[in-house]
Amino acid sequence: MTCLIGLTGSIGMGKSTTAQMFADEGLPVWDADHAVHRLYAKGGRAVPAVADAMPDAIVDGAVCRNRLKAILKADPSLYAVLEGIVHPLVARDREDFLAAHRASPFVLFDIPLLFETGAEAWLDVTICVTAPPAVQKSRVLSRPGMTEEQFQSILSRQMPDSEKRSRADYVIETLTLDAARASVRSILEELRETHA
Repeated sequence: MTCLIGLTGSIGMGKSTTAQMFADEGLPVWDADHAVHRLYAKGGRAVPAVADAMPDAIVDGAVCRNRLKAILKADPSLYAVLEGIVHPLVARDREDFLAAHRASPFVLFDIPLLFETGAEAWLDVTICVTAPPAVQKSRVLSRPGMTEEQFQSILSRQMPDSEKRSRADYVIETLTLDAARASVRSILEELRETHA
């Protein structure tokens, strides 16, 4: 039976880097953000429904993320509409991925809003990546085009780091790559023993 592992963490905590470390250890990794990018791309499954709900968000047959951000900022009530469109499609993408990797002993799901969306209900194990607030802020604000206002807006829609850590089965600190990699290997060693 495949062990389903969920990886989460707030923006700037090192989740993508840590997910890659699990991939380097041989785990198939499904990335929720990449799934959304596929759904928003030209020909993507989300494009028709987003076009119906927010036609100004569509450019050249794809969802333009910058336009979408502006629309949502102007009318935050549309977040619920967008989630109603995207969440079922993301779930379908995830199920397709899992079906393709059923023979793997472990599959990792990289889900930024893991606890916020109740994903822990179908996962076997949850892992939260974390870093001190000053490190998080420095990482996020060093991203091209990111502003303090955008950072605070993203944080306001995410569960606090302390709560994510308290709800997770494992916590990985991402202050250094070596320490994070050692944690990944330690967790996998333990999981191989308990899920053998």
